[in-house]
Amino acid sequence: MDNKPDNAPDTHSESVGVPAPEGAANLIDTDYKIGQDNYQATPMGVNIDIHGAVFAFSSLIILAFVVLTLALPDQSTAWFDGAKNWINNNMTWFFLLAANIFVVLSLVLIVTPLGKIRIGGANATPDFSYLGWFSMLFAAGMGIGLMFYGVSEPLTHYGTALGGTSVGEDGLRTDWAPLGAAADNPAAAYTLSMAATIFHWGLHPWAIYAIVALSLAIFAYNKGLPLTVRSIFYPLLGERIWGWPGHLIDILAVFATLFGLATSLGIGAQQASAGLSHLFDIPGGTTTLVLLITGITAVAIVSIVAGVDKGVKRLSEINMVLAFLLLMFVIFVGPTLLIATGFFKNLGAYVTELPFLSNPFARDDANFSQGWTTFYWAWWISWSPFVGMFIARVSRGRTVREFLAAVLLVPSTVSVLWMTAFGTTAIEQLKNGFEGAKNSDLPVQLFEVLSQLPLAEITSFIGIVLVIVFFVTSSDSGSLVIDTITAGGKIDAPKPQRVFWGVIEGAIAIALLVGGGLAALQSAAVAAGLPFTVVLLVGCYAIVKGLMSEPRGK
Repeated sequence: MDNKPDNAPDTHSESVGVPAPEGAANLIDTDYKIGQDNYQATPMGVNIDIHGAVFAFSSLIILAFVVLTLALPDQSTAWFDGAKNWINNNMTWFFLLAANIFVVLSLVLIVTPLGKIRIGGANATPDFSYLGWFSMLFAAGMGIGLMFYGVSEPLTHYGTALGGTSVGEDGLRTDWAPLGAAADNPAAAYTLSMAATIFHWGLHPWAIYAIVALSLAIFAYNKGLPLTVRSIFYPLLGERIWGWPGHLIDILAVFATLFGLATSLGIGAQQASAGLSHLFDIPGGTTTLVLLITGITAVAIVSIVAGVDKGVKRLSEINMVLAFLLLMFVIFVGPTLLIATGFFKNLGAYVTELPFLSNPFARDDANFSQGWTTFYWAWWISWSPFVGMFIARVSRGRTVREFLAAVLLVPSTVSVLWMTAFGTTAIEQLKNGFEGAKNSDLPVQLFEVLSQLPLAEITSFIGIVLVIVFFVTSSDSGSLVIDTITAGGKIDAPKPQRVFWGVIEGAIAIALLVGGGLAALQSAAVAAGLPFTVVLLVGCYAIVKGLMSEPRGK
């Protein structure tokens, strides 16, 4: 590595799509030029600029997966179930331990002098305002998940905790309650259910995103390398990242991103379909889901063509406004006092139970830790190349400390408030005798809770719009990221390539839904998340080494 002066020239400024650092930065001295291994052509007037190995292997294997899943749905379901069961039974400890490492590393980087380093060079300035930045963080990271699980997860944990523990003939627990449950104790069951829910939506997932995003940002904007996952591994692999070791890392990132996205898009389509059926009596079923995914993917393609500033940014800000209005409505017309006091009480319960919920070893609540936590951690990890790269792209100019504090705390706080508002409202309705949400399928539970509040038709319609727009922003952002990886790190590759990946995302979501429904979506996320967890753990060492070589601000 070379130490360069403030106005570091020029060889790296030629790298297409990645701006040179502004001010002091420690560029990596490599002869590699971004895009030098790309295949460029204009067939039938359409510009393409792709990394031959990464694009070819990724697209061919994924297209084969879609065809086989649609052609052999029964066999696909069996394979998905087998893969998920093996991972749940054997690798839960690994996911839990890895996520703990990401949290600890994030917190350590905040408080050390490394936090003074600025992404993009010592003189770099932010590309987006705080409002625009926070909007894109929130919309890209968890939008569909909060809509889908905001009611169902607290309500489910409350019911299982209240039911207590049960043991099978083999001596193992058969219940799904977190930790030791809270049999016949409604107050304790509420506290435990909210602590468990916040655990899945708080520091751990955002630490996963933060480490990936920070690694990508530093090695691209400070080191002058392509904005792809392989660049993180330069301290370990050196120039070998430009060969097959790097190709394999990027291909893994593409797989993880596509299957993580497909899980979210499939879940979003299920909830949008359930909302339309609930509100307008539109029949559900596979045909409706396929039509929904196809239609929303078409809208996402329009957003893709519009670009980040006009597409993702505007949609994200619209979503933030709608989500804020829906959240405030539930707070003010729901059990307002319980929500207000519950926010702080739930945070306290989360802190109290965190050591036990995050414990990777000797757990007896296997159904909870495997069926809930393992799925979530694998889902977040499979999303991490997508969300991390997107956050990296919109975070240039922030210091490491500012970046990590914002990415960890702002979305986590919003998630806690969201889960407290919707979860408390659903649980109070259940206590008051309304069992509509409890007895409904997961995609319908949000709309059942809203049906018991004023202006139900309006709020349910807003809920459907939110799910659809979250779908669009996720697809748009995901296409941008996958295209960057498969274009050799170029962030200004031709838009038709992003359209191609947007179509592929929709096709995978359709294939997984047809091939096994929600269970297949969850299985795909878990299977894709496992190998990429290893990649991220190795990347933890690389980002520390990369940051230690950077000049530090005052």
